[in-house]
Amino acid sequence: MKPQEILGIGDNGGSQKAPLMPNTFAHLKNDTFLRALLRQPTDYTPLWLMRQAGRYLPEYCATRKRAGSFLGLAKSPDYATEVTLQPLNRYALDAAILFSDILTVPDAMGLGLYFAEGEGPKFERPLRDEKAVMALRTPEAGSLQYVFDAVTQIRTELAGRVPLIGFSGSPWTLACYMVEGGGSADFRTVKTMLYNRPDLMHHILKTNATAVAAYLNAQIEAGAQAVMIFDTWGGALADGIYQQFSLSYMREVMQQLKREHDGVKIPAIVFTKGGGLWLEEIAGIGADAVGLDWTVNLGKARARVGHQVALQGNLDPNVLFAGTDQIRTQVKNLLDSYGKPTAGHGHVFNLGHGISQFTPPESVSVLVDAVHEFSRAQRSGD
Repeated sequence: MKPQEILGIGDNGGSQKAPLMPNTFAHLKNDTFLRALLRQPTDYTPLWLMRQAGRYLPEYCATRKRAGSFLGLAKSPDYATEVTLQPLNRYALDAAILFSDILTVPDAMGLGLYFAEGEGPKFERPLRDEKAVMALRTPEAGSLQYVFDAVTQIRTELAGRVPLIGFSGSPWTLACYMVEGGGSADFRTVKTMLYNRPDLMHHILKTNATAVAAYLNAQIEAGAQAVMIFDTWGGALADGIYQQFSLSYMREVMQQLKREHDGVKIPAIVFTKGGGLWLEEIAGIGADAVGLDWTVNLGKARARVGHQVALQGNLDPNVLFAGTDQIRTQVKNLLDSYGKPTAGHGHVFNLGHGISQFTPPESVSVLVDAVHEFSRAQRSGD
């Protein structure tokens, strides 16, 4: 069975809504982001922001209020399209990213995702014993169709302005939420299972890897032009344990991932927050680009990975609370640290993690303009 068939995507003639074929999409006008990921020459350094559609934007808050809840927003293709496009209507960003949540996959596995007021995501049925773990299955056919419908709708309404990024949480990061039942400060429950019953943890991670690969492949078939794996909690693991329980399963996803669709390359990005120690190992799993958090020196990271992968990142999100001059200085410092791109190298400017909900929207304007201005000057030698 193909990975996408696990999620009910394919030519089965059933009740599933078929994704719009890519050849019906508008021609891409700005491919700078994709070229950077593939380590091809660009006129400037492309830019997008993790969580660029979010609570720092008043228009997003208004749309979320109309939707009634976060899940009401995320599970409606119309609302998801609306909020995905909002930051692009404000800023000259070089990519759009699907508005969704990393926990859609475990929700479709029957764990009962809900959002407690002021507490973030939680699961009604976390994986706490052997019976629950062994009963875990990949999502049922059609359970994530709303995501794929949103991908197609967003890609259509982008009309070729910029590429669309699809994404998923990593197998390990999803497992953290699935076992803990929500967010965690110390990951005590999931790490107890990892050390006491590694067999159960491997079962969860293997199931997650299969589901994540299928989920990303279905997004690609629906119209995503690049995909990203968010390993938000990989950095919480010890050296040696990270390689066994996080990195190896991201490698499994990469091995199952579609790297080309309808003759077009589909770049893949992997990002482990707190993973700078393992940069060379992460670069070796087969992705086109590696995301970096703000603890990593960008110039040294470039030297460490050489021509193997492009890099994405890695401004501290809190820089956006500083003044205009300070933001511009930090942007220039980061671009100078990476240096002028040369053949076989690529850099996508981003934050080292998601943008804060308290960020002044005008600070993002300063950031976007500075990245484009300074990176163009860098290439011209000014």
